[in-house]
Amino acid sequence: MKKVLIATFVATFLFWSCDTDNLESQIPQEEQQRVDLGVDPGELDRIAENTTGRQCHSMNVLARQLQENPGMLQRMQNIETHTRNFKKPDGVGNGNGNGNGGGDGGGDPDPDNLGTITIPVYVHVIYNTSQQNISSSQINSQIAVLNDDFRKSNSDANQVPSEFAGVAADSEVEFVLAGVTRKSSSTTSWGTNNAMKHSSSGGVDVITPETHLNIWVCNIGGGILGYAQFPGGNASTDGVVVGPQYFGSQGYVAAPFDKGRTTTHEVGHYLNLRHIWGDGRCRQDDFVSDTPSSDGPNYGCPSYPTVNCKSNDMTMNYMDYTDDACMFMFSEGQKVRMRALFGAGGVRESMLN
Repeated sequence: MKKVLIATFVATFLFWSCDTDNLESQIPQEEQQRVDLGVDPGELDRIAENTTGRQCHSMNVLARQLQENPGMLQRMQNIETHTRNFKKPDGVGNGNGNGNGGGDGGGDPDPDNLGTITIPVYVHVIYNTSQQNISSSQINSQIAVLNDDFRKSNSDANQVPSEFAGVAADSEVEFVLAGVTRKSSSTTSWGTNNAMKHSSSGGVDVITPETHLNIWVCNIGGGILGYAQFPGGNASTDGVVVGPQYFGSQGYVAAPFDKGRTTTHEVGHYLNLRHIWGDGRCRQDDFVSDTPSSDGPNYGCPSYPTVNCKSNDMTMNYMDYTDDACMFMFSEGQKVRMRALFGAGGVRESMLN
């Protein structure tokens, strides 16, 4: 039944993801600009076959949410239009260079004019065991990792290969802990149906999502490290979910995902970043111009260079699936994409102080 539902979703929502170049002369410009919000069911199955590497279920959750709430598609399309009109004069940030991301749209405002963006964070710890009731120091370590990673002050930033060093970005996004809630629960694993986000189902309700990032730390189960809701979803479920053993860089953490990069990855989704391979094959777009095309996720600690789609993969990008110790950069294009959410008319504009 799951495969049938996903196939139905793709048939409904997949917009020219495989052969856009051949269609450019046949369809109106506004149709060319419609974002491919679909997920190839074969791609989901292919990634699911790897049971030992990083497992992020953000795209699976997106597929389900788009099925359940058709209005979300239009909201995401509006967000994509806004994002494509919010870019630097040199056009950094839109499309991955393979012709699928679009590159037209205005030159102002410059995203750097927003200054440093500070996002207040509520952390909701829902625990079934004493280990899952993670310490305050573990929570603080995760906030520190987020600040290091998004400000390019991480100690491993100097490991970025020279090929990509010029586009490694300080996103000028910072995080501050606004509060912590703790709740004991008889639930041993929560899955990905957002039950942990509702007090009515034993979880914790979201707190002021229009001005705060909410992170639920609980055992998801199924080997899933975390997942996030993309901008455009319901406010009542807005935020990020991370397993307690993958949250932070000290305390109850499990190698090789013990350096807080799962949360960095999921917050990237929360700020509208796609996986580095565009959740498809070589011609699928992550809507960022300076990230090379790839054929799929990388796992473990790949050697450099790792070549796919006739170019070197940016395996060290936070939006790949590599181990925590082997991811250490966002790109300038990803920076623009994230910051577009906070510009005038952006879906997260209300977070600006």
